[in-house]
Amino acid sequence: MKREEGTSLLFISQEEAAASFLEDTGEDFTKFLDDNPLRDSYTLAIAEEYQTSEEIQEIVTAIRDMDGVFEVTYMSDLVESINENLLKVSLVMGGFIAILIITVIMLINNTIRLALFSQRFLIRSMQLVGATRGFIRKPFLSRAFFFGALSGILASAILYGIIEYTKANIDGFAMLQNYELLYYLFGGLVLAGAMLSVFSTLRAVNKYLNMSLDELY
Repeated sequence: MKREEGTSLLFISQEEAAASFLEDTGEDFTKFLDDNPLRDSYTLAIAEEYQTSEEIQEIVTAIRDMDGVFEVTYMSDLVESINENLLKVSLVMGGFIAILIITVIMLINNTIRLALFSQRFLIRSMQLVGATRGFIRKPFLSRAFFFGALSGILASAILYGIIEYTKANIDGFAMLQNYELLYYLFGGLVLAGAMLSVFSTLRAVNKYLNMSLDELY
């Protein structure tokens, strides 16, 4: 077992185990037994990132193979039940996030189209004074990149808040978290927001650049 797999190790002596048994059950077995049958024990708290059924079983096996270890116990049924429920929760959240992303894409695209529709005559005016297509596109694309990236940052912040809220209110949810993947996701959201905004803006600007004056009306 690696040191980072455990967050704390608590030693419980025979006497402490007997006192705990008496407190929980109200029965003092020392009155009719000559010896204390309870053994010294350790309670190991597993780090959140190692709390899957497979990794816990590996830790249990490693501890059982240690010299001087009599028995290793843990609530395997409870661990499996928690993992199954958390998997269901993660699938539901994944579906919700997918729907949210699709909705956001549609909103961004429609918002950009409406915004550029109101500036179609400005685009035509720039063409009439001799501005090149690249010159006309540049301010629109720069602004689209900025606001798209900003939207990605805001979306990442909201998603992070939802994850932290869920983590605080659902026991064991933290074991599903992978911060490295989460950071990649946030970076992907920022990049996707910027690229989607630029792509939608480019399509809309090109559309109005290729329209005749009559079509603009």
